[in-house]
Amino acid sequence: MAGSHLAEKILAIKKSTLSIYDLLNDRPDLFLTIDEIETALTEKLVGLALGNYPIRTRSKVFKSAVCDALGYPIPTSFLKTQPRFPGQDFDSYVQKANNLQIWNEEVSPTRRYVIARPDTDGKIEALRVVTGEAIAELDRTGTLTKKYQARRRSERTCSCLLSEKDTDNFVGEFAPMNNLDLSEISPTHKPIKRKVLSVKSLYVRLMKLIGTTIPDPGNDQERNRGAGLQRAICSVLKLKDYADKGQWPDILSQALEVKLQTAGTIDLGLVSPDSAAPAQEVGITIRHRDVRYAVFYGTKQDGDIVMLDSLVVSTGKDFFTEFEKFGGKIVNAKLQIPLPRDFFAKSK
Repeated sequence: MAGSHLAEKILAIKKSTLSIYDLLNDRPDLFLTIDEIETALTEKLVGLALGNYPIRTRSKVFKSAVCDALGYPIPTSFLKTQPRFPGQDFDSYVQKANNLQIWNEEVSPTRRYVIARPDTDGKIEALRVVTGEAIAELDRTGTLTKKYQARRRSERTCSCLLSEKDTDNFVGEFAPMNNLDLSEISPTHKPIKRKVLSVKSLYVRLMKLIGTTIPDPGNDQERNRGAGLQRAICSVLKLKDYADKGQWPDILSQALEVKLQTAGTIDLGLVSPDSAAPAQEVGITIRHRDVRYAVFYGTKQDGDIVMLDSLVVSTGKDFFTEFEKFGGKIVNAKLQIPLPRDFFAKSK
């Protein structure tokens, strides 16, 4: 069913006669999700031979194949736009080594990045599509500094619900509800209208985790600690299963970004929660400010566990009524971001 829907979208793109440079503000129905881009390109491009071409020709051959796979006409020449595929908001890279190189621009948090890996013979053997936010999470060198951080304004340590209701924009697209059976909904699926909990119901269900513990793998294992919390959240929300693609927001089907704090400073990544930037991976009309945030505060305990002490739940729009924002430096140079060894193994 999902494959049929994707094929229909690609056919619609082809029939539209739009180019890769045409924005889709008037045709949001043609905007492809990360999963749809990755599925279409993996199906068509894995096995593509690039080994015998010079670097520039290789890039053109690859980009031409991307156009064809997504239903777009191949331009006579590719313009040096940022990103290279403006209509679908993504850049493409062919990486022989585990070292993603981005020249003369910042990583854009809302942009998508198509990263392909050729084998020793120059044939594409794997491909992934991730957001700039996910790219930032991969950087462990300090080359790319997270732009936004925050801390709680007051001395309060109690749990609270900052937003009594979701944003009007969110309600208009998803019609969130209070009592839902989510047993058939995966955390990594795109939100479905009337299958999304209201922000108030999220708070009620997530409060059941306060007073419980999650594993603490150590001070340098924030990602694994976060995975433990997300697993617990999927359980308490009664979602179909636990899954994590390392993308923003953490629980996509509920438009929920999760933070676990054992210290005061919250790392918010490359996008401010109150941003009006489009979040089309979540929904056609959705902005970052419409997404919901759950900030858990915890205390490390003996025995390698973290006790969950309190919870703050908010829409991005209301986030800074409780938290104070401060920023980091902006990077605008050649970025070299090491990719984990299992990066391409996580594609499907």
